[in-house]
Amino acid sequence: MKALKYDANGLIPVVVQDRITNEVLMVAWANEEAVGLMESTGYTHFWSRSRQKLWKKGEESGNVQKIVSIQTDCDADTLLVRVEQTGVACHLGRPSCFDETLYGTTEGTMAVIPDLARVIRDRKENPSVESYTCKLMNNETQMCKKVVEEAAEFVLSVKGKDIDSASVELADLIYHIMVVVEAKGIPVEKTYEELSERRQ
Repeated sequence: MKALKYDANGLIPVVVQDRITNEVLMVAWANEEAVGLMESTGYTHFWSRSRQKLWKKGEESGNVQKIVSIQTDCDADTLLVRVEQTGVACHLGRPSCFDETLYGTTEGTMAVIPDLARVIRDRKENPSVESYTCKLMNNETQMCKKVVEEAAEFVLSVKGKDIDSASVELADLIYHIMVVVEAKGIPVEKTYEELSERRQ
């Protein structure tokens, strides 16, 4: 790792993201010892400014963060850590510490993807007879046919140069693919690895 630049207090900010969704889970501070522990243990460690002590994320709650990658910005004064999160990241029991919107809206952003994924996962773990998602998961043939159907409708919209319709059909396609991925436990990280090879 390149030489990091710590502030006057010997600290560096750490942005933690979910390895699958890129959702920002939390921001904390680390000193040189905490960074060293992250590298040697493979789990996030930070420096508590209020308690003036090192701490491992999840040491009490069990909601540990297994590190997938550590990157630094162009000035080497901030870290970006992608993790496999166990449980929730926020001490308030929320998936992410960033749950309050102070300005504007997250609609029309990628924030919907992890939210939708959590809803679909909840339908799998807590099935309901009224849920369309549950009905799909209980009928593999129908679930797979919907992906084919939505893909065809997306392509027809594109061919018909109906961009507004294509956007709607793309949403249908993404949702139905996400249902299949969750229902069958398809490892998305392998898909990301494959896409990484294809960008060469």
